[in-house]
Amino acid sequence: MTVLKSATELAAAASKPYPNDSAGYREARTALLAEEVELRRHIERVAAQRRALPPGGEARDYRFNDDAGKTVGLADLFGVHDTLVTYFWMYGPERERPCPMCTSFLGSIDIPSRDISQRVAIAAIGRSPVARQLAFARERGWQNLKFYATVGDDFARDYRGLAPDGSEWPALDVWVRRDGQVRHFWGSELGSTADPGQDPRGAPDPTPLWNILDLTPAGRGSDWYPKLDYAKAS
Repeated sequence: MTVLKSATELAAAASKPYPNDSAGYREARTALLAEEVELRRHIERVAAQRRALPPGGEARDYRFNDDAGKTVGLADLFGVHDTLVTYFWMYGPERERPCPMCTSFLGSIDIPSRDISQRVAIAAIGRSPVARQLAFARERGWQNLKFYATVGDDFARDYRGLAPDGSEWPALDVWVRRDGQVRHFWGSELGSTADPGQDPRGAPDPTPLWNILDLTPAGRGSDWYPKLDYAKAS
């Protein structure tokens, strides 16, 4: 078993001043660096614990429509892979425009989905027809994600994308295919676990928007959210 150096020791060795750093800034930054090392290690421990999950529940043969108008099963979304990542986004037929937060997330993974799909399959799923989803995707300049439309609402209801009152919720899920069976491997269940005064978020958060803002002095803010369009500065 590898014995790791303490985070404090690693931080002290790695911490180097930038031009005109004060002694107080450098001391505080070194302490923060040690916490960042611990956070990185914690993320790795959580990822290892996630990978070690026992088999999840076997999925039903949910049906979807693809961009060619063909009806396919959940197993077909895997393609050549044995792992599938799906994101159910809030763009049901009753919505004039999709959820801005879902849009921000899908936009952030459209380009890297070319890389992601070398390792696992990835699919965006909505309740609107695929043509409608694709029209919005092309409007945003997305070119790489594959979109599917649910046939009926069973999938959305079973995997927490559609509440009993008809409201939609985003759902990020991972599936595995083993010996001809498709099983649910992992789904984000953090939505109802937010601490007081905190918006729902992942851990780690999969959205680059929030990760970048977390690096800044003002952070995420308390009342700012992405929009589909922004007024142009004069």
